[in-house]
Amino acid sequence: MKESVQEYYGKILQHSNDLQTNACCTGSADTPDFLKTAMANIHDEVAGRYYGCGLVRPQLLEGMRILDLGSGSGRDCYLLAQLVGEKGYVLGVDMTDEQLAVANRHVEWHRQRFGFARSNVEFRKGYIEQLDELELEENSFDIIVSNCVINLSPDKEAVLREAYRLLKPGGELYFSDVYSDRRVPAELLNDQVLYGECLSGALYWNDFQNLAKKAGFLDPRLVEDHPIAIGNDEIHRKIGHIGFFSATYRLFKLDGLESHSEDYGQAVIYRGGIANSEHRFELDKHHLMERGKMIPVCGNTYRMLRETRFADYFEFFGNREIHYGIFDGCGTSLPFATESSVDNDQGAGCC
Repeated sequence: MKESVQEYYGKILQHSNDLQTNACCTGSADTPDFLKTAMANIHDEVAGRYYGCGLVRPQLLEGMRILDLGSGSGRDCYLLAQLVGEKGYVLGVDMTDEQLAVANRHVEWHRQRFGFARSNVEFRKGYIEQLDELELEENSFDIIVSNCVINLSPDKEAVLREAYRLLKPGGELYFSDVYSDRRVPAELLNDQVLYGECLSGALYWNDFQNLAKKAGFLDPRLVEDHPIAIGNDEIHRKIGHIGFFSATYRLFKLDGLESHSEDYGQAVIYRGGIANSEHRFELDKHHLMERGKMIPVCGNTYRMLRETRFADYFEFFGNREIHYGIFDGCGTSLPFATESSVDNDQGAGCC
């Protein structure tokens, strides 16, 4: 399977226009101006071999150490290199020689373009499910990103496990990928085109949730998602009975997060100050926080802000002394009927 992917992305695909579907090339339509400016600073050859399914854009990146899993030709690495600044660092890992050659060919070009005294980008050859072979230090990265690559890995659990190991406490895995609304039949995994187009290797969304939690990411947060339309009749005939989605998740490395959103009467206020998020901060799809407004939050959300790089930009209220049950709007607070449906004359039933 690895050899098949290497051939597809190294030899068969020479440009993003060579893709047969839009699954691996569905970037966000509402790209903010500051990112458009940064992308304009990326070499044409690097940009031309981009095969992503989202826009990897976590906030507050200045000075961060970032690892890009499946960095390809380096487009996201060079985008992030501008956002972390000269004091930050971006490492791209990829297994395809042809893609790495493109990325490495333009290191100096980008250094000059960014006006840096030294390059803050590095690329290494490796497999994203075998990061332990690269001798990277545990707890050494602030953020790990990936863009439409984890679905191509034959061992997705190992990828998530290695990401957790390499992240600093309070760090996050922020990545875009393709997901399915059901499990893809095993026989479709052997189709090189379906796999290379990021379809047959896509995880069923609920399997992803369980794998993420098993790796230690106990509360995956969905940032954005879009349905994927397969605009290829032949491919649609093979796999069109399955629904596919491009989705971006952020997974925080925080020990002891709870499996559900629990209410402790806590709240936060966003103070502002995060670049390009001055008026509102988006933690995930369900948490858009306007500056100056007090927002009640569950215990997990409170910790995702209090115990990460975002802490200095928020005011925090409350503690965990009193538990009020499931946070309102995050599922039924009590799964049991509060009024008896049993006819007293008939007695209680038994399973």
